Amino acid sequence: MMMKRILIVDDEPTILLSLSYCLKADGVEVITCSKIEAAEEALARYSFDLVIADIRMSGMYGIEGLELLQYVKGLNPVTAVIIMTAYGSPEIKEEAFKRGAYYYYEKPVDIDHLLMMVNRLGIPVPGPASAA
Repeated sequence: MMMKRILIVDDEPTILLSLSYCLKADGVEVITCSKIEAAEEALARYSFDLVIADIRMSGMYGIEGLELLQYVKGLNPVTAVIIMTAYGSPEIKEEAFKRGAYYYYEKPVDIDHLLMMVNRLGIPVPGPASAA
């Protein structure tokens, strides 16, 4: 079985920790980054099956996640990208999908739903029933 690789990008350590814990499984490598620059380095170094990114990483405007989404799609159009934000709006959601997001979550993220979406991508993470 091919190793699947997930990149999680968020500036909140608790989110990085909890998502990486939920998504760790046999055959799945999870890499976390708290800064966009580190995420870009990881993307240059490895191929990812899935990128989960927060939109607002720092600063007032907080669109780094959307820029990262576009960057990922430019590197590898088949990489799935899930966007999450605590500052959502219909406009941001529309922009995320326009730039190629696979899914969009407003925080707090429904972990059971996230696990289901990740499984749909063919990444064997524990399902909602086993995550409880």
